[in-house]
Amino acid sequence: MRYVMGIDVGTNATKGVLVDEKCQIIQICETLHDMENPANNVFEMDAEKIWWGDVCKISKQLLEKSGISAEQVKALGISALGCDCVPVDRNGNALCKAILYGIDSRNHEEISWLNEYYGEEAVNVFGHEICSSDIAPKILWIKNHLPEVYEKTYKFLTASSFLTGKLTGRYCIDRYLAEDFLPLYNLEKNCVSEEGCKLFCRPDQMAELMSATEVAGVITEKAAIETGLMSGTKVLTGTGDSGAEAISTGVFQPGDLMVQLGSTCYLVYLADRLIQDTRVWPGTFIIPDIYSVCAGTNTAGTLTKWFRQQLYFDKEQEEKEGGTVAYQAMEESIREIADGSDGLMFLPYLAGERTPINDPFASGLMIGLKVSHTRAHIYKAALEGIAYTIEQHIEILEENNLPVQKIMAVGGGTKNQEWLQIIANVTGKPIHTSKISIGASYGDALMASLQAGFFNSWKEIEGVIQPEYTFMPDEKANTYYEKHKDIFKELYELNKESMHKLRRMENGK
Repeated sequence: MRYVMGIDVGTNATKGVLVDEKCQIIQICETLHDMENPANNVFEMDAEKIWWGDVCKISKQLLEKSGISAEQVKALGISALGCDCVPVDRNGNALCKAILYGIDSRNHEEISWLNEYYGEEAVNVFGHEICSSDIAPKILWIKNHLPEVYEKTYKFLTASSFLTGKLTGRYCIDRYLAEDFLPLYNLEKNCVSEEGCKLFCRPDQMAELMSATEVAGVITEKAAIETGLMSGTKVLTGTGDSGAEAISTGVFQPGDLMVQLGSTCYLVYLADRLIQDTRVWPGTFIIPDIYSVCAGTNTAGTLTKWFRQQLYFDKEQEEKEGGTVAYQAMEESIREIADGSDGLMFLPYLAGERTPINDPFASGLMIGLKVSHTRAHIYKAALEGIAYTIEQHIEILEENNLPVQKIMAVGGGTKNQEWLQIIANVTGKPIHTSKISIGASYGDALMASLQAGFFNSWKEIEGVIQPEYTFMPDEKANTYYEKHKDIFKELYELNKESMHKLRRMENGK
C-alpha cells in the first residue's frame, strides 16, 4: 500500500495527515504553538523552533502512530501561513524571528514611504494598494532596522519556501504565493524582476518560481534524519495555508468561495477571469487556468480567543478544572441573544484591518452599549462584526459581476455553529462545511496524491470531497441585517480619523 503525507504550519498549530491511495485518512497529528506579540503591531514566530521543529515532530508522529514505514510514503505536501518573511543564511538557517502576515504592521512607515515614492503608480506596481500583507515592505523594514541581518541574508523566504528549503535544499515559491512578493517577481514572464527588486534586495535573494503542485525536489539525507522520512521522497513546492485549505474543501470551480475561520478570516473566491479591484487581492490560483480573489481580516479566532481570556476567563478556568470547554460555553451563552445583539454593534478591528479598508491603525469599537447588555451580547456582536466584513467582500465580488454560487466554511471557527448561522443570516447565503474538516494539511495531501499518481486530474479529486452540514439563512434575521449593514460600514468611516489620532497620541506623535 502507498501513502502520502500533508503537513500544514498555521498560526496556532501545526497539523499533519497521512492518507492512502483513495485519500482516506489513516492518521492525524497536531501540535500547538504560539506567536509572539512583543510590541504593538508586531507579530513574529521562531521559524527554526516552531516551523521546522513542528514539521519534524509531526512527520515522526504520523509514522509512529500509524505503524506505516517511511518507504511507503511516496510524496509530501507542505503548506504554511502565508504573507510572512524570514531571512535565511546559505545553510537555510533563519537569521531572525519571522515577520508574520498582515497582522504585523510594523512596516507602516515603509509603506507610507513607498506610497510617496511610487505615487499613483503604487497600485499598478503592487497589484493593489500597498498593505501590511505585502512582503516587499517587510524586506525594506529589515533593511532599515536590521542592517546586520540584511547584509547576511542569502534568501528572503516565506514559510512554505523556508520549509521546502529545509527538506530539499531548493528554495522555491509557488506562483499563488509569489503575488504577495510583488513587485519582486514578474509573474507574466514567470521570473524574478530585476527592476522590481532594486529598492528592496538583490534578485538572487529571491526564491525560484514554481507551481504549488510541482515536485520541488526530494528529501535530503539530513532532512530524513530529522523528519523520519526516507531520503529521496518527493516534496511538493507547497503553498499558503489558505490555498491548501480551499483545496481541502472542494473549492475547485469559478463561483466557489472559501471562508476560512482561523486566527484571521481569510477568503478565497475562484473566478474565470482576473479582475482589477484594489480593495481585495486578485490573482491566480493553485489549479491551472483558474483565477482567485483573496481577502483577509486581521481577527477571527484571535478575536474569540481575546474574548475567552478577557471576558470569559471564568469559563476558561472551569475548563482547566475539568468543566465544559470554554468556547462551547461561550457559544451556548449567545443562543438566546437576539439578532443584532439588542442594538449593539462591534467593529472587530482589534489588530488593525486588512481588506476591504486596508488600515493598520483601525481599532475596535462598540456602539449602542446599554446597562442591559451582558458579555454574551458583546460576544455575539463581535461575531456579527466578522460576518458583516464577510458580507462586505461578497458585495465587492458582486459589484465585479462575480456571483457567489457556493460558500464552504473551514477552520477552527466552524466548531461554533452559532457563528456559522450568523454568517448565513448576515450574508443571506447557505454556508456549507466539509465532512473532512482537517483543513490545509488534507489539501496538501490531496495535492501530493496527484504527484504520487493516485489521481490523474482535479476532477477525479473533486469526487473525494463530501459535504457535512449546511446552514440556511433565516429570512427574518437576514432582513434585519440587511437594514443594518450600512451602519457597520459608516461606523468605520465616521470614526477612522479619531482612531488614527488616538494611535498617533499613543505613539507619542
